[in-house]
Amino acid sequence: MSYKIVGDSCLDCNEELKQTGKITIVPLTLEVGDLSVIDDETFDQAAFIKAVREAKDCPRSACPSPNAFKEAYEGEEERVYCITLSKHLSGSFNSAMVGKDLYEEEFEGDGKQIAVFSSDSACCGEAVIAKKIMELEEKQLSFDEICAQTADFIYHMTTLFVIETLDTLKKNGRLTGLAAILATALNIKPLMGADHGVIIKLDQTRGMNKALKKLIEKVAATAEHPEERVLGISHCNCPDRAAYVKEEISKRVTFKEIYITNTAGVGTMYANDGGIVVSF
Repeated sequence: MSYKIVGDSCLDCNEELKQTGKITIVPLTLEVGDLSVIDDETFDQAAFIKAVREAKDCPRSACPSPNAFKEAYEGEEERVYCITLSKHLSGSFNSAMVGKDLYEEEFEGDGKQIAVFSSDSACCGEAVIAKKIMELEEKQLSFDEICAQTADFIYHMTTLFVIETLDTLKKNGRLTGLAAILATALNIKPLMGADHGVIIKLDQTRGMNKALKKLIEKVAATAEHPEERVLGISHCNCPDRAAYVKEEISKRVTFKEIYITNTAGVGTMYANDGGIVVSF
């Protein structure tokens, strides 16, 4: 059966994933001072990073409207799978759910099946889920079975990240102030993770290089049946750092695939210049 995957713009696509023709992105809006940026294919990462550095105020994001999701669900595809930022981090999931209701009210009886998933993650986490759905569709499973296996995959997925500064997460209410202040004052780089979509601190060390080693060690220690899983790496303007993480993980664990992509706008806003996110 025909299908498509709808993602908010925190779903970090690389060129390979874009070229499948299966992904439709619904953009968030980013705000830095008086500047408003649509997080779509026109997003200029370098200009945005510069604007954030020069701005007095913390950048913020606004989730897409329910109608934007409703319009993304339209089309000839019989199945639609929507993947959003963790519902604990953004209103995107709720907006996608309302969009589903709007679609079903307007097109009642058209037979289209729509499922909306909170990724309990972000960035490459959303992309890894998209790749899982594609894998399940290739097996020609029923819609209900694909939804059940996707939900189970999300429940067991691991997301880890290390970023240069926690200020944006802190100022947008995603962290306690103490954690961010300590990291800034002492050059402590925490290894962060997600507990079913809620950001938590797993470990910490001084300096980015040591923090990346902690992340790599955590992946190696916790990956179960990696030969059956895709590992995603999102980087914010640091391809060499992402390549290093991939190389070091590959020395320790053999994943089915390792997927690397640069962050889109939302990921850039929260990961900041130099941030690394991994999901598997």
